[in-house]
Amino acid sequence: MSRVFKGILVAGAVFFGLFVLSLIIALSNSPLIGGDKIAIVEIKGVITDPKEINDRLISMGERKDVKAIVLRIDSPGGGVAASQEVYEEIKKITKKKKVVASMGSVAASGGYYIAVATDKIVANPGTITGSIGVLMEFADLHEILEKIGIKGYVIKSGRFKDTGSPFRSMEKDEKKLLMALVKDVYDQFVQVVAENRGIDRKKVERIADGRIFTGRSALKMGYVDKLGNFQDAVSLAASMTNIKGKPTLVYPEKKGIIDIFLGANIKGLIESLSGIISVFSGAIYHAPAYILK
Repeated sequence: MSRVFKGILVAGAVFFGLFVLSLIIALSNSPLIGGDKIAIVEIKGVITDPKEINDRLISMGERKDVKAIVLRIDSPGGGVAASQEVYEEIKKITKKKKVVASMGSVAASGGYYIAVATDKIVANPGTITGSIGVLMEFADLHEILEKIGIKGYVIKSGRFKDTGSPFRSMEKDEKKLLMALVKDVYDQFVQVVAENRGIDRKKVERIADGRIFTGRSALKMGYVDKLGNFQDAVSLAASMTNIKGKPTLVYPEKKGIIDIFLGANIKGLIESLSGIISVFSGAIYHAPAYILK
């Protein structure tokens, strides 16, 4: 048997194995196979674009064989509007299906905002959560730019159109304007937590200063419902929907080989660049726990 033929044979066997594996995964996720299922929706990293998350939520919400959804959250937060869009989609689904949040290492700020939309929240004792608050960041670079001979010019249609420009210091009235904006979003955050967790607003405000706390502390204060891991969240979802025995879990479709090797790195690069750009554009977001000082 020639070396070339052996190589073709090995390659064919590997391809066939991958095909069979893909077929098994596809069938396990199919609504035509098996009984009652629990869908897994993952929220990882900084929340910037809700489309992929919401598309999966809508898809799983419409499937009759999916009786509950477990939202696996491992996120330090993200954009205000992005977090709110996911929150609203979850609230729609909870009207017809049970949704349980499973907190991973971090489920803070925007990650917690999303979690409160679910029917129950399960956190690990050491999960980092909380960080109820909002912030905006700007960079004032005009002194550095002047030292290297760069001067910026802005042509604007109104007084506040270039608020937050890195080419000049911020005026008092601009800071006042932005503080009002932050307070508005902050009030929305506090109200959402108070309403969904059944906690008096004044009590929420006492800890809504950006502080982070563990899952165990969150349970004592009433901000989560139970301590446990991912499997505990799945078991809770199954019991809430009267699923007998071990439920079939429907995971997100596996990505291609290129996505597996490059996706995470590219996503991380995009998120890093987005963070840098937000500093200059004054993007407003629910503060990720890791940038709290």
